[in-house]
Amino acid sequence: MRFSHAPARAHAIFDDEHLVAYAGLEPVMRLAERCDLAGLASEHVTVAGPQGAGTPAKLASIVAGMVAGADSIDNLDALRHGGMAKLCDGIRAPSTLGSFLRALNWGNVRQLGKVGRALLTRLAAHTPLLPGADVLAFLDLDSMQKRIYGRAKQGAGFGHTKIQGKSVLVRGLNVLASTLSTPLAAPVITATRLRGGTANSARGAASFVAESIGSTQTAWNQSSSP
Repeated sequence: MRFSHAPARAHAIFDDEHLVAYAGLEPVMRLAERCDLAGLASEHVTVAGPQGAGTPAKLASIVAGMVAGADSIDNLDALRHGGMAKLCDGIRAPSTLGSFLRALNWGNVRQLGKVGRALLTRLAAHTPLLPGADVLAFLDLDSMQKRIYGRAKQGAGFGHTKIQGKSVLVRGLNVLASTLSTPLAAPVITATRLRGGTANSARGAASFVAESIGSTQTAWNQSSSP
């Protein structure tokens, strides 16, 4: 058996407006709608300039794109293939979302963190997010170095991280993250904080721990409510 097309001339495109490549987005984004992600974004996030117009729709597009597997701005274009426009309205182009993300400052990042914590509380109220939390729960906090390659990236700096078990000095950004889990529940991210790449593990840890514990207690109270 031989292929009828040369590899250089063959390409695939998903353009059937009656088919959806990421049908799993429907229940995910419906849950986000029930928890009023758009309302939280409108209430807590204020982005200066024209890039701040339509913030709720832009945030929803970014969340949906990440759920669909996008790990870059360009990959957010997956949301505009096939019949996605019929499944979800308000989908923004990658160029628009890129301009929006670049317009965010430190204050906006903190606002988004507040949205994330409030959304976690509402998710715990609407879903069995943390079964067994009334018996035993684990709050795990860690720092990590996220490698980047753009030298002009704000906050970029050299720090140590482990790659294949070895400590390596890389240019990147430093992230604090906390997760909550139970013996019956997979880990759930409760808070994150982005820091400069040269930050040590203890920088901002005290306030971050307090923030994470507060988010955990609120989510636990919601999940254990009748």
